[in-house]
Amino acid sequence: MTDSAAILLDHVGVRLGDVDALRDVSLALDARTVAVVGENGSGKSTFARLLAGLVTATDGGVRILGHDPVRQAAELRREVAVVFSNPDAQIVMPTVAEDVAFSLRPERLGRDETARRVDEALDRFGLSALRDRSSHELSGGQKQLLALAGAFVRRPRLVVADEPTTYLDARNARLVASHLLEDAGHRLVLVTHDLTLAARCDAAVLFAAGRVEAVGHPEDVIAEYEAALTC
Repeated sequence: MTDSAAILLDHVGVRLGDVDALRDVSLALDARTVAVVGENGSGKSTFARLLAGLVTATDGGVRILGHDPVRQAAELRREVAVVFSNPDAQIVMPTVAEDVAFSLRPERLGRDETARRVDEALDRFGLSALRDRSSHELSGGQKQLLALAGAFVRRPRLVVADEPTTYLDARNARLVASHLLEDAGHRLVLVTHDLTLAARCDAAVLFAAGRVEAVGHPEDVIAEYEAALTC
């Protein structure tokens, strides 16, 4: 990992109200898929939101895909997609096809290109037959697939997924995980409590009390996390 790594944090702190959510975090991550693990309140979600440009560092320096999240916010938004645990937070349009198309509005594509990209995304995530269905009447698994379609239709370089399988049954959790992990066309930062899922990533980061406790191969990081849980 070098200064050209995709994710670079240099002594970063993030203060949210009266809480230091991240403290003196320095990381250089260039693995294609990175799992982020740790207990609730450890700073995982704040880290994910920092990468997506949804919160701003109070201290230190940040570079994501070569961009300064403050000075180059628009460029970063074009290259990063976010998937949350609750897809209802991301679904805004009345029908499935309209919701996917909404994600493409900032790109100002022509009507034909937009339609082609939407059709491809719906087919990829098995939603073609539901294109005219009310977005808010879908099952939980279908909603998360719709959230993924809305993220991937933009062809992001980096996907930040914060507990994307939390509310899903086993079948849909496997389906969502396969879309996130097995497509080599994007980088992935995956915040998860599912250690089996974390173990499938190329690298892992362990957070505790807003600080990085371990970085490295998922097997080693998970072992350190599990050891800490028994103390």
